[in-house]
Order: sequence, then C-alpha cells, then structure tokens
Amino acid sequence: MASARPPVCQIFSFQDCKTSPDPLFELPAQCRSSSPAPIVIDNGSFQTRAGWAAPGPGCEAPRLLFRSVAARSRGAARSETQIGNDIPNLEPLRWLLKSQFDRNVVVNFEIQELIFDYVFTHLGINSESSVQHPIVLTEAPCNPLHCRQMMSELLFECYQVPFVSYGVDGLYSFYHNTDRSLQASHTGIVLSSGYHCSHVLPVINGKLDSVNCKRVNVAGGQAASYLQRLLQLKYPGHLAAITLSRMEELLHEHSYTAVDYHEELEKWRSPEFYEREVHRMQLPFSGKVPGGGVSAEERQERRAQQLRRLQEINARRREEKLQQDQERLDRLTAVQELLEDGLLDQFHKSLVELNMDSAEELQSYISKLQLAVEQSRQKLLQDGADGKTEVSELEQPMDEGDGVALMDPDFPEDALPEKPANAAQPAFNMAEYHQLFVGTERLRCPEILFQPSLTGEDQMGLMETLQYVLARYSPEQQEALVSNVFLTGGNMQYPGMKERVERELLAMRPFQSQFKVSMASRPALDSWYGARDWAVERPAAAGAEGWISRQDYEEKGGEYLSEHCASNTFIPMKIAKPAPRPTEPAAIATATAALTPPSVVATDVAMVTS
Repeated sequence: MASARPPVCQIFSFQDCKTSPDPLFELPAQCRSSSPAPIVIDNGSFQTRAGWAAPGPGCEAPRLLFRSVAARSRGAARSETQIGNDIPNLEPLRWLLKSQFDRNVVVNFEIQELIFDYVFTHLGINSESSVQHPIVLTEAPCNPLHCRQMMSELLFECYQVPFVSYGVDGLYSFYHNTDRSLQASHTGIVLSSGYHCSHVLPVINGKLDSVNCKRVNVAGGQAASYLQRLLQLKYPGHLAAITLSRMEELLHEHSYTAVDYHEELEKWRSPEFYEREVHRMQLPFSGKVPGGGVSAEERQERRAQQLRRLQEINARRREEKLQQDQERLDRLTAVQELLEDGLLDQFHKSLVELNMDSAEELQSYISKLQLAVEQSRQKLLQDGADGKTEVSELEQPMDEGDGVALMDPDFPEDALPEKPANAAQPAFNMAEYHQLFVGTERLRCPEILFQPSLTGEDQMGLMETLQYVLARYSPEQQEALVSNVFLTGGNMQYPGMKERVERELLAMRPFQSQFKVSMASRPALDSWYGARDWAVERPAAAGAEGWISRQDYEEKGGEYLSEHCASNTFIPMKIAKPAPRPTEPAAIATATAALTPPSVVATDVAMVTS
C-alpha cells in the first residue's frame, strides 16, 4: 500500500497594492439645494472616510477612503504636502509620514487642517474660504475638552461651517446595526478595536455610560508592529523586504483569532497540521543565480559596464539634487527679501507655509543650503575636469554577487578565487529562499488583543477589561449588558473573533447565564454609515438635538457638546473661583497662624496686632 503524500502548502504573493490619487468629484445635484446636505467624516486613526448624508446616486457610500497620513518634509511648502492616496507607496516615505493622532486623540491640528482641505476639495466644494455644509465628525470616546475645543475652533473659525455634530465611531456603528424603534431604550456593550486603541463602551438606555468606559492601548497597529518584529527575527536576511505595509496585509488577509489559544498552538506541533496550515509568502526577487556559468572576461566586462552605468546615474543624481537645492534656495531667499522689504505680514505667512518658526531658523536653513549648493557645484566641476565620477553608495542592488570588486575598480582580479569549469554547482532554489513561512504568527499577533503581555505591555486584555467594567454594575444591569455584546472596528475582522469572545464570556459569566454576541455587518465602515443614517434622520437646525450651531460655539465655548444617542457625555469644565484675599488685620493674623509653625505664631500675631 502506497504511503499518503504530504499535503502541499499554498504559496501566496504579496499584493503590494499601490494607491492612485483620488479624483476631484463634482458636487452632487441633491447637495446644492437651499438646505445644504451634511458632510459625514469618519476621522479614523487608520483611515479617513468622507461622503454625503443625502439621498440619491453618489451618496450611498463614502466617496473618499484614504490613509490618515500626510507626507511633508521640513521646509517644504504647504502645496507640496501629499495626503492619503496621493502617496502611492508609503514605505519610501515612512520616515516623513505624519498623523493628526496621538493614540486615538487628535492633537496635531495642522495635519488635521490639511486632511480637511483634502476632503473638502475632493468632494467638490469650491466656495471661497468657507464650507456652507453641516459637518458630522467622529471623535474618540471621552474626548478631552481641549481637543474638542481646538476642533470646533478649526471648523467654525477657519471653514465657517454653519453646524457641527460630534459622535463616537463605535456608537455610530452600534446605532447603524440597531432597530430604530428600540434605540431610545437600547442597552448593550460595544467592543470597538481600531488601529491605535480598543475600547469597552457600555450603553445604558440608549446613552453612553462614559464613567465606566475603558480603553486598552492595544489594537491593529501594535499587532502589525509585533508581526514585523517576529518575522524580522525569524528571517534576518530579509529585513528590508519585511515592511510594515506588508505586515498589515498579512494581518488583514492571512491571520485569524484562535478560539482556544493554547489548544491551537498544540495543533501546530503536528507536522501534518503545519504543512497544511502554514502560509508561504513569496517576496519579490530576481531570478538570476550568482555566477551562472560566465567566463572571467565576461565578468570583467560586466563589471566595467556596471561601473560606467553607476557613474552616469550618480552624476545625473548630483545634477538633479543641485537643481532642487538651487530652486529651494531661490524660494527661501525670496521669502527673506520680504523681511528686508518690510512686508512682515507676507513674511510671517510664508514662514507658516514653510513650516518654520522664526527668521533665525530661515537664515540657518538658507546658510546650509548655500553651503550644500556651493559644494555640489565644486564637486561637479572637479568631476568634469577629471573626466570621471566617484561611485557613491547607491541604493541599487548589485548583480552577479560582484559588490566588492565593482565598488573598487582597483580590486585585483586574481584575488577572486577561480572555480574549476567542471565543478558541480549546488542546486539553489532562489524562489524558496525568498519565501516567508508564516505559521503560528497567524494567530499570535491577533492574540495580543486578549494577552497584551505577549508584547511586553503591562495591562489587561480586552476581555479582562470587559469583566472589570461589568463588575461595576448590578447583576440585573450585567444581564442586560451581556445580552447585547456588539463587536465593531477594523481590528475585529479576524476570522474566529466572534467565537473567541463568546468562549471568553462563557468562562466569565455565572453558570447558565445568557448572553449574545453580534458583529457589525461592515466592522470597518459601519461607523460612517451610522453617522450618515443619523444625519439623514436629524436635519441640522438651531437648537436641534446633537447639532452645535455657530451661535452655540460663540456663547458656550468650543468645548461645548450637544449630546445625542451616539455621542460622548458632555461634562463642562468647572473652574474653582479663588478665595477672596483677607484685608482685615485679624484675618491676616489667622491666615498667618495657619501657615506658621507653633513656636513663632505668638510673635507673628503680636507684631500684626500692634
């Protein structure tokens, strides 16, 4: 009887998807009426989603979906900033990327303004210095009052919007997946996990119980970084190829949540299970094999051709760099001339556009650029006189394994060992060498949501946090909350997540108690759809529930929030009034005695009364 052949695991390729710039949409006809349609913006820490809250074609789904990042180098003009889908590949610009978020809270409002400019421009709004549409915007649970104040100031003062409404993304998703007739009395608990953070949000009778909300500082971003560290340690020869973007793709397409983590790890001990479940991820590679049967003369000629090509590339890059530096120097010198001509307003406006703080910083930047331009010119003149260009350390892969000899033209040829012509060449599978075997990593990375200690985080996991939150309620309230456990957010989309939460609830709840777990229909997008539903059902008007008018902003302050079913709870800031200063001698003596050691009190009081 023939033995069974071992199963052949499937080989997957990285998609390495490249984004294309978003088109400039025209304003839909139904949004140009006398009562402008609201703009709905799900301001997510991973992705921004924006569209219209209006019936009709073009408004059923978000028109814009892009990464919430901006690429802007120091000293670059505002118009040179790349936003979201304008960046086709994030990896070359990873060091330049900036976000408006710190964790899940907006703190960088300069980047937030750039994001808003991008959204309004691409949605077809071309009005000068104003956006005459109500704005529905998501914010973090228990958003700090200062952050909301800065956001309201940006929207009302910079864009002159007529109305603003704030809501929590997880609650909008909960609202979208809930029967409207039961919304006012609905009770449940929302488990929301995004890119930076995860949240446990209890909802009592249709309102967020903000006092008992809890945040877990583990989510999709930490899972991607953890996966990157694991694979870079496992494959040190492919450090550069194991990028964060590819790790995010691995998480989204190839990871899953184990219903029983330890039991699932035991399964991976089996060779048959490993061969069947491991995912081989193919990295890009060149099919050329080093030393593929070429003579010494051919190798020498190839080295010479490679050297000439690198010299030409290096010279061309120097010229391009010199031209770019000269153009930037001319632009900065023109800004400096504004100061010399006494045009202070234009000068300060230009400084802001250049992302600089003072005239001293501008002068320092100009001096450095002048030095760099002069050195580049001298280098080009010297190279032209010598008739050759030195080879720099270019980021070009070396072919044929000749990096050492190629980079040093005087490297002696006889220093390279010659292989006999009849020597047997060992078989080398280049494709297999460039494969990542992703096994237990498929479940270890999503597991950090339940066990943050895997990454060294000293905090409770999501289900421990849920248990802590439930313990703050009466048994009757606990029964009502667990009867509607709702999962939402992009980091909840792993296969097996719902089953894992049900198993954890079964272990923590009393014997024979009832609970129900449901998943959002579109965990990553339902927050936008819920905000759109809310805006359609509640038109913007002065005094309407959930809407903040410009008059409210001016009278009640930027931190003011009009509450609704998917919003935070508004707790105004209470500033204690200072106690009146004592003026009478007796009051002064009493105050002095309270602050003075007993040994000197009598002397001080006598001096005051005399």
